[in-house]
Amino acid sequence: MGLFSKLFQKKEERPVVRDRTVLSLQVGDIVVYDLTDYEVVGKITYRDHSYEWIAYQLLEGRNTIWLSAEMDDELELGIYHKIPLQVSEPFPKQLSYEDKTYYLDEEGNATVVGEGRSRNINGRTTHYADYYDEEEEHYLSLESWDSEVEVSYGYPIEEYEIKIIAGSN
Repeated sequence: MGLFSKLFQKKEERPVVRDRTVLSLQVGDIVVYDLTDYEVVGKITYRDHSYEWIAYQLLEGRNTIWLSAEMDDELELGIYHKIPLQVSEPFPKQLSYEDKTYYLDEEGNATVVGEGRSRNINGRTTHYADYYDEEEEHYLSLESWDSEVEVSYGYPIEEYEIKIIAGSN
């Protein structure tokens, strides 16, 4: 097994791992945020007519947060977590949470594509609404799933605040 065997042996093909962005994360990838490693365990793609945005369910131990990503005029990112705020439909023009008032920014209906832990909502439609505070430092996001309204509290982040490690091809 000398020089000739090395020259003529087949090279092992290594899978090519594609670069990830916040708009192309996949279930199984790792997102490092605020010095914590989170695994992407769910992904929801929302479509309201021609507009699309994505929410990634990130898990670290028992801690779950959501990373929201959308390309509007520029990339917009936010971190969200669910809160126990009771809201019913029709959605109000303003909401109060932790002594702050939040104002309705937009609402509509979106069909969703769910992957990973979110696959059980694949193909469904949700009525959603987004609210902002006066300083636009924090947001409330509402999603109606049948008779339940989920409320999430969030804030914007910048792309440089996260690092992505691809978990697969």
